[in-house]
Amino acid sequence: MGNLQLLIAAIAILAATATLPATVVEAAVADTVTPDFFDGIKNQAQDSCAGKSFYTRDALLQAANSYPDFGNTPREVAAFFAHVTHETGSMCYVEEINKSDYCDPAQYPCASGKQYYGRGPLQLTWNYNYAMCGQALNFDGVGDPDIVARDPVLTWRAALWFWMTNVRPVLDQGFGATIRAINGIECNGGNAPAVQARVGFYNTYCQRFGIQPEANTGC
Repeated sequence: MGNLQLLIAAIAILAATATLPATVVEAAVADTVTPDFFDGIKNQAQDSCAGKSFYTRDALLQAANSYPDFGNTPREVAAFFAHVTHETGSMCYVEEINKSDYCDPAQYPCASGKQYYGRGPLQLTWNYNYAMCGQALNFDGVGDPDIVARDPVLTWRAALWFWMTNVRPVLDQGFGATIRAINGIECNGGNAPAVQARVGFYNTYCQRFGIQPEANTGC
């Protein structure tokens, strides 16, 4: 086989395997986040909720293709959806109820007339998070933060970006550490009912997946 033929063969192999991780990841996440599991959460929301039609399992699976390491274990899925359930009211809310500017121009600018309140499954908040998320996912997070509440796939990608960047690194420290990473102001008595709610969802999902919650679930 000549050099050109070897090169063509190598390119063909690379092309054939390039899509494998995404396929494998989607299948792995889909095996855990079954329609019954996903809909079981969303069906707790009232029909009038904006998230009832906005959040879809198909969109989540598409978004998961961007993050091959996400959802490798049922424990991570349980933790992720415990926070999603709490933040969105069982996938009822797409946007934060008590809206505010959430602008801190120390490192990243804020666009005139834009607010950086919570949007999406993990309620992405603050201009700097929108800026960094936009840079990572190729959208204008500063100029158009509302896209996180408009695009059903991007909304999950943004949530997964925040999770993989800020929460996944502390996952092995226990569920309590993930609460601190998402909304540390709740910890140390800051909002005990919120912490208890998150832990309750986590325990429920761990039980659903047949795993034992670790000891350090609170913060």
